[in-house]
Amino acid sequence: MTLNVYLSGEIHTDWRDQIIEGAKGLNVAFNSPVTDHAASDDCGVEILGAEDDKYWHDHKGAMINAIRTRKGIADADVVVVRFGDKYKQWNAAFDAGYASALGKSLIILQPPEHDHALKEVNAAALAMARTPEQVVQILRYVLEGSLPG
Repeated sequence: MTLNVYLSGEIHTDWRDQIIEGAKGLNVAFNSPVTDHAASDDCGVEILGAEDDKYWHDHKGAMINAIRTRKGIADADVVVVRFGDKYKQWNAAFDAGYASALGKSLIILQPPEHDHALKEVNAAALAMARTPEQVVQILRYVLEGSLPG
């Protein structure tokens, strides 16, 4: 069995790298949004032309990024959505809802201080993890049926 895993959410820490490194040897293919913040923000105006209004600048980028995000989530077996400590990841909330609506297996990765704010998101998930290592352990269990240690 091969799992296609889409890694969505905050882009300010190395959580994706930790999961990818921890899953080496597992039959997992990873995909994610563009994590170069400047490229993600500016792709619309770089490709389609400059905008004087910041709203339209951001809108163009969001629409182009949505093409990649929708494709990645649609192709995924499992979607991991990370809500980080510092920034409000509204796009992550959308990705979690979209994945849930498509019937994708959803794992939420979040710190304890987000428990109350994300209670509805967590209710749609099949697992809520605290660390990237726990996500890897879930993937290993799903693929191999083996427990940690």
